[in-house]
Amino acid sequence: MSNLRDKIKARRFVITAEIVPPLSAGPTKLLHEAQHLKGKVDAINITDAAAGKTSISSFAAAALLVANGHEPVLQVTCRDRNRIALCGDLIGAAAQGVENLLILRGDDPKGGDQPDAKPVFDLESADLLKVARDMRDKGELPSARKIDSPPKFFIGAADVPRRPDAKWSPVPLQKKIEAGADFIQTQFGFDLEVVRAYAERLRAEGMTEKRGIIIGVGPIRSAKSARWMNENLFGVSVPEPIIARLEAASDQAAEGRRVCAELITGLKQIPGVAGAHVMAPAQGTD
Repeated sequence: MSNLRDKIKARRFVITAEIVPPLSAGPTKLLHEAQHLKGKVDAINITDAAAGKTSISSFAAAALLVANGHEPVLQVTCRDRNRIALCGDLIGAAAQGVENLLILRGDDPKGGDQPDAKPVFDLESADLLKVARDMRDKGELPSARKIDSPPKFFIGAADVPRRPDAKWSPVPLQKKIEAGADFIQTQFGFDLEVVRAYAERLRAEGMTEKRGIIIGVGPIRSAKSARWMNENLFGVSVPEPIIARLEAASDQAAEGRRVCAELITGLKQIPGVAGAHVMAPAQGTD
């Protein structure tokens, strides 16, 4: 049973955190990281070859977490597999006790460790959201072939928090919700006023009533890292007051952790926000 689903439905503020699986045939490092998070978070996201870099597969890593008493959120990208493989992997994950999914398009492999790899993209993220929903609700594959013992997925999608102007409408997010998303995990939201405006617009559109919106946060190691993120990560804006705090701190990494904790406290006060998703930010060469 998905503890994450139960808490979101009960409108309890949730904390999720992300692990990037190691490039190792041994599970020790992965399980050590997961154990460090035990009791601190409600679920642990397992990335799927993040940034196009090979690692333990997210499916295998999620199964290892379940076997060791953790609740994973299995990240699944459309980049590397066609619909036959994706459906088989989803069924396999469910058979291992994995219920939480985060469906993503996937990073371009050109930025990864094997840039000549050919992306697949047989399905886009909205397509795969619908496939996962139909596997759960209808007990069938896209071919209409019936599934013995359908999975009990709790399905997530991604979004980018932004300050909406008068003309902005969350059409892409609405399409993901219509396709089957039960919850949303976002890119980093370091500016609470932007998050507040974003959540207010989603509430006005009726999109937070039944779907949990979980906002991305993370500990920034330094002011240099913050500036790198502003310049290189799509949709990310670290406000200047946070950068100034980091610059003034004698221990910038410790200050970054304090800022992250303060952001989580602030998110709890914003109507329409269901939780915080803690990620270790990509931080350039710092």
